[in-house]
Amino acid sequence: MRADAEERVGHVWAEADDPRQTSLGKFLRRWSLDELPQFFNVLKGDMSLVGPRPEMSGLIDTFSESIPHYLARQRVKSGMTGWAQVNGLRGNTSLEERISYDRHYVENWSLVLDIKIILKTLWAIKKGSR
Repeated sequence: MRADAEERVGHVWAEADDPRQTSLGKFLRRWSLDELPQFFNVLKGDMSLVGPRPEMSGLIDTFSESIPHYLARQRVKSGMTGWAQVNGLRGNTSLEERISYDRHYVENWSLVLDIKIILKTLWAIKKGSR
């Protein structure tokens, strides 16, 4: 995104062919290289490899007031990848549906589920899908 990406529009999700996105940003996102800073957060222990994806901080209060059970996903550390993402709910998709998948993950966590999510994530990266 451009340095001033949120000045005019505020906190909004990126869309396909978003005019705020740079050519370098498109390349980084296509190959998931934009996730490297989050990987460093995993190494520091601030994030988990698998868990509900973090939302933009400017939207959390709004979501917690308007979406039932939104804060249930806050019981675990945010992750680089999650159950909602590997099931096609990335970016500008139904927030309610993503929350449902995040709650399923939190309530049914297992090492096997984490491994399944990691393998599905690696497959998506290999394909270069976004």
